[in-house]
Amino acid sequence: MKSKQLKNLSNVCFVLGFASILGSIAIWFLTGGSAEESQAHAERFGIFVGLWAPTFLILSNRFDRYADRAS
Repeated sequence: MKSKQLKNLSNVCFVLGFASILGSIAIWFLTGGSAEESQAHAERFGIFVGLWAPTFLILSNRFDRYADRAS
């Protein structure tokens, strides 16, 4: 891959990392409902989506390093 493509991929992963944090918070608060079972599901699903953030941020860092090496 070219350096510019790797930089763009790094930026996309960085944005996706923060989007997953915001999505996690939104899922947790907006899909709760009133039943206890529904609230527990929303909490678990929100945590699951929130766990994507570190992966995207690590990928962003790696792609940025590869882009620096490629240039």
